[in-house]
Amino acid sequence: MWEDANAMTDARNVIIIGSGPAGYTAALYTARANLEPLVLKGLDAGGQLMLTTDVENYPGFVDGIMGPELMEQMEKQASRFGAEILPVHVTGVDLSSRPFGVWAGDQEWRARTLIVATGASAKWLRVPGEDRLRGRGVSACATCDGFFFRDRELVVVGGGDTAMEEATFLTKFASKVTIVHRRDEFRASPIMARRALANPKIEVLWNSVVEEILGGDAVSGVVLRDVVSGRTREHATDGVFMGIGHTPNTSLFDGLDLDENGYILVREPSMATNIHGVFAAGDVADTTYKQAVTAAAMGCKAAMDAEHLLEAEAHASR
Repeated sequence: MWEDANAMTDARNVIIIGSGPAGYTAALYTARANLEPLVLKGLDAGGQLMLTTDVENYPGFVDGIMGPELMEQMEKQASRFGAEILPVHVTGVDLSSRPFGVWAGDQEWRARTLIVATGASAKWLRVPGEDRLRGRGVSACATCDGFFFRDRELVVVGGGDTAMEEATFLTKFASKVTIVHRRDEFRASPIMARRALANPKIEVLWNSVVEEILGGDAVSGVVLRDVVSGRTREHATDGVFMGIGHTPNTSLFDGLDLDENGYILVREPSMATNIHGVFAAGDVADTTYKQAVTAAAMGCKAAMDAEHLLEAEAHASR
């Protein structure tokens, strides 16, 4: 890759695009390494945890912590060590040469190394009641929120592997889990589908879609429509979990190798991508775990990878 030596002189050591546990942890580590990172956190900063109420599975918080509060503390911690954090939405990235170009509207920056921590957005139904009750019984993460629904009846929407995993996991807590699927057969892999169908706590409503989520302060039910007959009916439930997958936020990054679902491929055990100097961390590169603690770990790894690269280049130029 061609590198402009003069431009490299004026470039930032590290630019981090995105926030959330991955972005803020990368900022913390690079700031403490005196790399003076710039974090372009976006306008809707904080990642998926901003949609989560109680977080009880992040180490160090005996009584749990609210998702937004955890993100606020992470941001303040990174700022304390010198990370510059701007609430801007990145609109363009040029990875064709180093230093990399990053734009937010008319603002432009150059980066010797770039850490992509843009996350993956949960897919939602876009039905009435969903936004209002998000965090009050509407969730896209069974691992995060399932514990709060012990002995409750729940609905999982979807028919792929994600829905099967969510439904099966939720049976550890819920008294009953109803999978709502728009078709008459699952799209999930056979082994995942068989496992769900064999679970005595799981019931399936075929050929059905959720038209509305009901409730005042919390979810109390859903309105279902039969796609064959067109008839609608109410179904009582204490929670609705989306099992229709996530969309990794990678549209800005031309040239990066992605998997078949759009997630950034990294060269494990590092967080390096196929482009020298570009690293990825968090849900944008995680097809398996999608947890705050694993995102933070990936942010740490990406930061250390970037630091080691910059050190090696500085040593080589002496």
